[in-house]
Order: sequence, then C-alpha cells, then structure tokens
Amino acid sequence: MAKGLFDCSGKVTMVTGGNGGIGFGFAMGVAKMGGDLAIWARNEEKNARAKAELLEAGAGRVETYVVDVSTEAAIVSGYEQLMKDFGRIDCVFANSGASPRYDSVFDMPTEHWFEFQKVAMHGAFFTLREGARHMVERAKAGEPGGSLVACGSGSLYQGLPGKMEYAASKCATEAVIRCLAVELGEYGIRANVVAPGLIITPMMGERDGPAAQYLTKTYAPQTPVKRLGYPEDFEGIGAYLCSDASSFMSGETVFIDGGYKIRP
Repeated sequence: MAKGLFDCSGKVTMVTGGNGGIGFGFAMGVAKMGGDLAIWARNEEKNARAKAELLEAGAGRVETYVVDVSTEAAIVSGYEQLMKDFGRIDCVFANSGASPRYDSVFDMPTEHWFEFQKVAMHGAFFTLREGARHMVERAKAGEPGGSLVACGSGSLYQGLPGKMEYAASKCATEAVIRCLAVELGEYGIRANVVAPGLIITPMMGERDGPAAQYLTKTYAPQTPVKRLGYPEDFEGIGAYLCSDASSFMSGETVFIDGGYKIRP
C-alpha cells in the first residue's frame, strides 16, 4: 500500500478509455500509488490486460466495465454499477475521444461533426456531471472532496486546419471544467484539464515503427525537450490529481507537452 505525498490508497478513480494510451498512463500513476481503479472501455481483451498490469503495479483493486460513453443512459448505468462495486468515487478522468480525420473544413461531412461530439463533447460532459453528482452526495453526507479531470489538447490554443470537430470538443470541455470548478468548490471538489502534446500511443503502432519515426523526425525538433510524449508521461499527473496533494488546485489546464506550447 502506497504512502506519501501522492498517496492514492483508499481512493477510487474512474478512467474512460483507460485500457490504453493516455488513459492507461493516468491510471497507472494511480495504481502505483495504491489507488483503486474502475476502467471504462469497450474492448474486453484490452480491459483484461490493463487490469492485470494495473494490479501488478500496485493498485488496491481494479474493475473493468464495457461502457459506451456516447450515450447519457450508458454513463448513468455505468456509475450505478461502479457505486455498487466500490461504494464511492474520488477521481474521474474523462479521457475517451477520437482523433480528427480531415484536413479541411470543407471535407468534413455534417454527420461526422455531430457523431464525433457524442463521445468527445457530450460524453465528456455527462461523465463529469454524473461523477460530480456522486461526489456532492458524499460531501453533503459529511465527506467533502473529489477530483474531476478532462483530457484536453494543444488545440485549446492552436488552430488546426480541418480539425474543427476535435478542437471544438476540447475547448467546450475546458469551459465545462472551469464552470464545475467554480460551482463545486464549496464541496471540496476540484476540476482541471490535462492537455497532452503529441503522444505516441499504441494506436500509432510500435514506438519504433514508421509512424513514430516520422513524427519523431518531424515534431520532436520543435519541442524544447526534443522528444515526443508517451503514456507513462501521464503517470505523475494522474497520481497528483487523484491524491490530496492537489486539493488546492482547481480550474487549471496543465499542459504535458514537453514545452511545445512555449517553444520559440
């Protein structure tokens, strides 16, 4: 059982899309600090593999659920089952989303715009809202506290041709986080955004594969630390935001991007 500044033992963290990539990195940080984890993702095989790795890393307990966060009803039902299993929720990382796929605003089909937001915008909102609902109930019963986290991106400050559906979802979710931070602060609940830079995830193939090599050659030189990011770069921020060490941090956007945002 972990003890120390970022101790997460006794806390329950739920991560959407937590069986791989950035979500798994966030969850791994919590696991290494002894926290309990609920993983929401749709691939049962990947869920099982993630569960085994998180338990091996030190998680107190890990449960995985197949939850489609594109619908409000599925999110509400997912929390109902989570509360039956764990009895509480202390941290939520609304991480599920998709990558943009078009290079011009004129190429993007109208139906794609609406379909994309079901998970990226609406799913994030309902995930955060329903998690907050349970945190507020606990606070009113005498135990305040909780951490709401959303996954942002560099599109919060940088224009990307053709990526309007992606950027819009991220900017909208950041606005939701600020509103939640203001509304829920009286319950000891904080709300923040973690904004990744260019991260090499399993969706891009092997770390030394063609896609990773191309991105490293193209983007790493533009980044002050001269490399791209990996899922494990989110372990520290995951543990921090879950733990009581972050209890006075709210309404912020933390960029985990190797300094790309402030590059010369």
